[in-house]
This record gives sequence, structure tokens and C-alpha cells, in this order.
Amino acid sequence: MFSQLNPPIPLHVLGKGDGQAIGMIDYGPEHNLLWITAIDATGEIWCAPNPDVRMLRNWSMGRPESMAVRASKEALRS
Repeated sequence: MFSQLNPPIPLHVLGKGDGQAIGMIDYGPEHNLLWITAIDATGEIWCAPNPDVRMLRNWSMGRPESMAVRASKEALRS
């Protein structure tokens, strides 16, 4: 099943960077969700599997930047 996300969800794809999830594909219980994400820095569109996707920091929700996102951003800078 494909779901268009409206509004898009800001998130981070490990190894790719920050982006906006514009859709989601759910193939069922034996598969990871796939997040269709437009990467901010490059404009690339990736179908990222759920284990590679992290929510971004959200001060108003009390959610800090995750260690995985911090490490991914550091690796992308190198």
C-alpha cells in the first residue's frame, strides 16, 4: 500500500542526510516500511527502509537529536 504524506514529514536517512518524507510504502508484515524521501542537500529521492530512518530533533516535543543521526551527519561531512 502506498500512502502520500500530507504534510511531508521531516526526517533523516542514515548515510544520505536530512529530507522530507513525501510518501510511505507498506508491503505488509514481512517487510520494512519504505519511506519515500526527498533529500534536502541533493534533491535525490530515496526509498529508505524503516531501520535507516530517524525522526529529527524536535525541541517542542522534547526529542533530542539521536546518536545515530549525529554519527550519520558527521560521516556525511567527511
